[in-house]
Amino acid sequence: MAEFLQGDQLNAALSRIFDEAEQQLVVVSPFIKLHSRIKDILKSKKDNDKLKITIVFGKNEGKISKSFNQEEFEFLKDFPNIEIKYEPRLHAKYYANESSALLSSMNLYDYSQNHNIEFGILTKFNLLGELTGNILGGDTLDKEALQYFLQVANNSQSLYKREPKYEEALMGLKKKYTGSTTEDNLTSLYQESSIEPKFPKKYRPDSKESFGYCIRTGVKIPFNPERPFCDKAYRSWAKYKDENYPEKYCHFSGEESNGETSFSRPILRKNWKKSQAIS
Repeated sequence: MAEFLQGDQLNAALSRIFDEAEQQLVVVSPFIKLHSRIKDILKSKKDNDKLKITIVFGKNEGKISKSFNQEEFEFLKDFPNIEIKYEPRLHAKYYANESSALLSSMNLYDYSQNHNIEFGILTKFNLLGELTGNILGGDTLDKEALQYFLQVANNSQSLYKREPKYEEALMGLKKKYTGSTTEDNLTSLYQESSIEPKFPKKYRPDSKESFGYCIRTGVKIPFNPERPFCDKAYRSWAKYKDENYPEKYCHFSGEESNGETSFSRPILRKNWKKSQAIS
């Protein structure tokens, strides 16, 4: 039976998806920035070679770090059984383990979990059964959603993949994990986009200032990452309320962001630590 969730219930259900995953974890989210709760859960599973993790991300206009930064990749890349895939048209969000799934408006992004109004539909099913063509229970919604997102994953471009290797033990009665083979086409993409653009000296960040900049117009406004628009720009944004719509300026520094800022990410990544000095 499907269950409608919001607020703390939604965050708790998402955490359970990760916590209860022992054999299969499917993550479909355009933007990936792991909340500390999710990271703590995943750390406890880093030695589980039986847990197959599939991540599909996208919607970054050709710049990987806009939707899946290198810090997240460095954390995930050493898991023994993981595949990271890219689909540039991705807008949907879906999270599943072998027993339940969450269809949601929420990206796997810490800011979304802490600040945005989001919802999710939680369903129960048997993922392993579906993968082997032998579904055990579950309604049509479960099956159709699962099949659709597995197809999305299968059709997405693989950028990074680690597969566990085994050798027979106890006269063939048991398999022993011996390591993983790695196919890495993602590291080079981060290296290619690592050069930061220069900007005029007058726009250089000054952490002592208490004002910020409207991320759409660039005008000075009070510094508040939760309210990064001036009044006029907010009225324009509120017509559609697309939290990931690319904006023009960094809320902290006022420099041009070339679409790398949005309502959900109003501060350029390179300025994030400096922005913490503003109370």
